[in-house]
Amino acid sequence: MRPTVLTVAGSDSGGGAGIQADLKTMLALGVHGMSVVTAVTAQNSLGVQGVWELPVEAVRAQYRSVVDDIGVRAVKTGMLSCAPVVEAVAELIAGTDAPAVVDPVGVSKHGDPLLAASALDSVRTRLLPVATVATPNLDEVAQLTGIRVVSEDGMREAAAAVLAFGPRWALIKGGHLPGEAVDLLTDGTEEHWLRAPRYDNRHTHGTGCTLASAIAAQLAKGRSVPEAVTTAKEYVTGAIAAGFALGAGIGPVDHGWALTRGAPGA
Repeated sequence: MRPTVLTVAGSDSGGGAGIQADLKTMLALGVHGMSVVTAVTAQNSLGVQGVWELPVEAVRAQYRSVVDDIGVRAVKTGMLSCAPVVEAVAELIAGTDAPAVVDPVGVSKHGDPLLAASALDSVRTRLLPVATVATPNLDEVAQLTGIRVVSEDGMREAAAAVLAFGPRWALIKGGHLPGEAVDLLTDGTEEHWLRAPRYDNRHTHGTGCTLASAIAAQLAKGRSVPEAVTTAKEYVTGAIAAGFALGAGIGPVDHGWALTRGAPGA
């Protein structure tokens, strides 16, 4: 049976991030993607023009419908929008026997808010404690911990602060730092520094969603967390390199590059 992965996230009408990016990534990596939509956005290459949250009851019903019948080998969360949804999703994940990748989405690529400020405490105290891997970028680290990382030296401190909230592993994404694209994966005991070349390509919409979904796909296949993250990093690096123009703003990464050129873990 093909491994099943469930994404719990918002819809991106432009197709570059959110549920759409997650499902494309899962298809490219050979797992069956399923979805729980938490919010609908009006979104394109220029930004987010509107957000409509779904009721908590709708989120819970989608989750139970999928998990109770089909089952799931890994769960990935993205945009959860508000505290009641964060808390409901955390409760659902806690009752699911599968690894969970938590991408604590706070703002869009264009700087549009995707998480209510009032929900941050719920992310810290309810969602991160049930995460197998938490994957914040440096802006999200600052939101969650107050730590502003300006160099690689600060990534260890950031990881320790995130781990203090309870996830088993923290992946601190250093893509906002100058130089090569470096990430730090750690469980507080072992460290894995993941490095990749930085491509001169502005079309990077959906990078975080894509990476978290790729990690979930690899965990669903039975890989260890370090193996899953390393393979996912290689996949998303190829997707960034192949990112393409779309609309008048920032285009998406190419989720399908693995289908035509071959990628690790596909």
